[in-house]
Amino acid sequence: MKPSPNLLSPENHALVLIDFEGQMAFATHSIDISELRTNVAIIAGASKIFNVPTIVTTVAEESFSGPVFPDVEEFYPVATSGYLDRTTMNTWEDEAAYNAIVGTGKQKLVLAGLWTGVCIVGPALSALTEGYEVFVITDACGDVSVEAHERAIQRMVHAGVKPVTSVQYLLELQRDWARQESYVAVTDLMKKYGGSYGLGIHYAHNMLKH
Repeated sequence: MKPSPNLLSPENHALVLIDFEGQMAFATHSIDISELRTNVAIIAGASKIFNVPTIVTTVAEESFSGPVFPDVEEFYPVATSGYLDRTTMNTWEDEAAYNAIVGTGKQKLVLAGLWTGVCIVGPALSALTEGYEVFVITDACGDVSVEAHERAIQRMVHAGVKPVTSVQYLLELQRDWARQESYVAVTDLMKKYGGSYGLGIHYAHNMLKH
């Protein structure tokens, strides 16, 4: 009855949100931006609900890329979270970001951000080289074209990165609907951001009183 150690749990990983900023989004064409923002809200909300160590990092926030998505700020306000701003395209090569990530003490790292082929490939391959187990939330990443995104994902998977999706990430953390301490927060998050799945939950909660 023991779950696989290959599964993500609230205690065994850290989440790194990379460069969810306006300037990076303007040129993103591999995914509809509204869909991307929804998926980002799901994973940020999930990590907050389950108290996952979460690092938010930006690139040239003040001089070029602009502020982070409101969908990240909703769960991780800058005043309380403190975003790590970089000049490096590869988060792993920034000393402060690197120290924050490895300082979590987690051997599993989950990455999401913009763009897939630059800002995700860099830290993903770098972390693999240092012995970390790396997951990428593919539908919470985007690039300048579908080709760029897909080739980046393919390259990372060939190297050993494990692809997951935003809803998969949330439900893998919840794992059991009898986990009452997070049930309401998870279903409320999905009612707000879960599309048709969220509407289904809303319908069930209203039509089937339980």
